[in-house]
Order: sequence, then C-alpha cells, then structure tokens
Amino acid sequence: MPAHAVHALVLRVVPDRRLPHEDATTLHRRLARFNARRLAPALPRDDWTDELHADSLALLEEGRFVDEERAALRIESHAVPAQAAKFMAWFERLSHDGPGQGDALFPWLAAHADLSQMRWFLAQEAAGEAGFDDLVALTQVRFPVRAKLEMARNYWDEMGRGHERGMHGPMLAAAVTALELQPGIDATVWESLALSNLMVALAANRRYAYHAVGALGAIEMTAPGRVGQVNEGLKRLGICADARLYFQLHATLDVKHSRAWNQEVIAPLVAADPACATAIAEGALMRLASGARCFARYRRHFGVASR
Repeated sequence: MPAHAVHALVLRVVPDRRLPHEDATTLHRRLARFNARRLAPALPRDDWTDELHADSLALLEEGRFVDEERAALRIESHAVPAQAAKFMAWFERLSHDGPGQGDALFPWLAAHADLSQMRWFLAQEAAGEAGFDDLVALTQVRFPVRAKLEMARNYWDEMGRGHERGMHGPMLAAAVTALELQPGIDATVWESLALSNLMVALAANRRYAYHAVGALGAIEMTAPGRVGQVNEGLKRLGICADARLYFQLHATLDVKHSRAWNQEVIAPLVAADPACATAIAEGALMRLASGARCFARYRRHFGVASR
C-alpha cells in the first residue's frame, strides 16, 4: 500500500478526539500531560503497545494543533523573501514589529505590579517553560555542521559550560523556589500551556525541524527586553539578586545568542536551501504570535490596557 494511502487510512481509523464543544483549556492540559510523560526518562513497560496507541492519538491532536497555528499565519509566512540577505533583514525586523513586541504588559510589570501579581505571572511562565536546553538538543539532530556547532555552543551556555551553578534551568528553578511558586498544569492558563506545547511539537517532530529553528531564533532575539523588565520589577519589589539571576543573565546573554543564531544557523540554512525560508518564518511567527496571545491573557487577568 502506498505511504499516502496508509496515512489516509490512519486518519480514518483514528478520528479527531477533540469534541466540537471542547475548549482550548482541556486540549492543552491533555497535550501538556502527554509532553510531560513523553519527555521524561522511563523504563520499558509490558503495556508499551497500549501506550503507543495512546501516543498516536496525542500526536494526531498535536499535529492538528500545529496545522491550525500555521494556517493562521500562512499569508504572512508565505510572503517572506527566500534570498538569504533579504530574509535575514525580514527576520531581524521581527524584534521590532513582530507579534507581541512592545507589549504594555512588561513596562507594567517593571513599574507597577505588586508581589502577588508578579508571582502569578511568573508561575504562569514557569509552568509554560518547555526548557530551552532540551529544545535545542532535540532540534539540532542531523543539521549541517555549521548550524549544529552553533546550536552546540548555545546548548553549552544553557548548561552553564559544565558547571551546575551556571545552568539556566536550575536558575529558573531557584527563582521558583525563592518566590514560593507552585506552577502546575491545572493552575495555568491555556495560552501558556499552548506556547509550551507548540515549542515541544516543533522540536520533537522532524517535519517541523526548520520551524523549530525559526521559533528558537525568535526567542533569543526578542527575550532580552522582556526579561530585563521582569528583572526590574523583581528588583523594585525587593527580590534578592540570587533569585533574579535567571532574568539578569538572559537580559544580556540572549543578545549574543541571537546574533550568533542568526549568523551561524538561520542565514546559512536559507542560503543553502531557500525552500526552508518559509518554514523558518512560520516557526518564528508562530512562536511570537503564541507569546502575544499569552501577554494579552495576562493583561486581561491584571486589567492592564493594551497601550
């Protein structure tokens, strides 16, 4: 049987589990739990065939979710130039005019949020954190040498260059502990869960590998200004420097990471194969649009005007 016929058969046999009335919260909580189990180290189980069947259902839901996100941005992503220099000019402009840039949430966090409000925001962000180090590790598989080497350098920085105290993941965990946060799937708005689910989907599925490159590049390029304002808000609230270290570090280091990612990963990939430009653009736009959706939800929670 031809491969396309097998795929069509699977879609007929395994229908969409998402009911017409099901809300986004239910879907993204289910995908978040799937991802938590999917990425956790485990041991063989006797019922692995049942688990595989359940995973196939979740993977179909995940694919449909990503397709919906892609479709919403198709006009913008398909209009980007494929020539490398022009593409990079377009990509770098996203740091100024991409979705969610200059959102009013972050100046408000820096200047006005009280401790309770800041703790709620950070709990949402921590629960939706997919782990940049793991996302890079998943993405770099089988990429060309130049791109792979830059991803390795980025990963090594995320891992504290071999020193536990410098690892970025534990830095965030230290902030969670210091602020006595209790992030969890059921206490997290669906927009934040969707952002995490999107990033895992892009990094874990090779059909989205170039999308992951664009999404990770967008994070590095746009994060410094936002985390810098979060750090200012925490400092204003009297949070000690050790608890703020994650935010202090990313306000400066990501500037360097972004420049290197653009020069050593994205530009060479597009120069070698202009066909990947659309996928990289889709990934970047999806990540920024998903972030913008989170910011809007957070502002509604706090009653902060968009401008």
